[in-house]
Amino acid sequence: MSFVQSIGKSALRRFKHQSRHISSATGLGNINRVAVIGSGQMGLGIAYVTANVTRLPVVLMDVSKEQTEKGMKFMDKLLEKDVFKSKITSEHAQITRDLVSTTNTLSDLKDVDFVIEAASENLNIKSAIFRDLDAICKSEAILSTNTSSISITKIGAATKRADKVIGMHFMNPVPVMKLVEIIPGLATSDEVLQQTRSLATAMGKTCTVVQDIPGFVANRLLMPYINEAVMLLESGFASAEDIDTTMKLGTNMPMGPLTLADFIGLDTCLAIMKVLHENTGDSKYRPCVLLQKYVDAGWMGKKSGKGIYSY
Repeated sequence: MSFVQSIGKSALRRFKHQSRHISSATGLGNINRVAVIGSGQMGLGIAYVTANVTRLPVVLMDVSKEQTEKGMKFMDKLLEKDVFKSKITSEHAQITRDLVSTTNTLSDLKDVDFVIEAASENLNIKSAIFRDLDAICKSEAILSTNTSSISITKIGAATKRADKVIGMHFMNPVPVMKLVEIIPGLATSDEVLQQTRSLATAMGKTCTVVQDIPGFVANRLLMPYINEAVMLLESGFASAEDIDTTMKLGTNMPMGPLTLADFIGLDTCLAIMKVLHENTGDSKYRPCVLLQKYVDAGWMGKKSGKGIYSY
């Protein structure tokens, strides 16, 4: 039995009684139930914040049952940690945990009001998911993607509801980082933009609205910075430690670019650089050869135990 399960179910019953009109009270309109696709680091973080802060029911979906079980165990640890640090009460933790359910079948999302997709950073994968969601979800449901670089317009084109498709780019780790980039596609309606902004605000996030360009703003600036750091390492101009120390102590960055790349995931960095390069045609976005080699070797960063550094 997990930490939160030991508290009992009475807290959730009291919460439901006290907050039947939570969506209207927080300006969320008809958003009463949220689905998150992908139970990796990003998806789990999004589900956690949605339940913990907005207090909306969340369905966490992943094709892998093992992955959803792993994700929920990690959520239990996050809740236990927050209770230990007195950030939330035990009752609050119980409500959060009980608001999150899991599924391994996409068809179980047919009744949700808002979907946040956080699958792999691959256009073909995302387009296939959105094509299926379009057929499964009710017509008024909003379909958002946590893509960090791929065109929202292209993803929306895989559906028959491009006006209800929007980008919602969370930063990692989601419970800590305050920003969400909101990216409307070419056909996204103003109403969907406002509803998405309202949901992100209810999650405690600060929102910026960005046009549908490759990499948006955050990664259009961040990824070339990381890529250049890997190029310096590849050329042997400085060690990884000295590159990171220079940026930390010389420019007051909280962590160096190579450590940050390991935390983001070298595969994710490479995928974003490829999107930037392919969609702009500008050679300044060419991915570093060494970055490709690390990914080919399975050295993805902290999540795999080895990247630029060993963990």
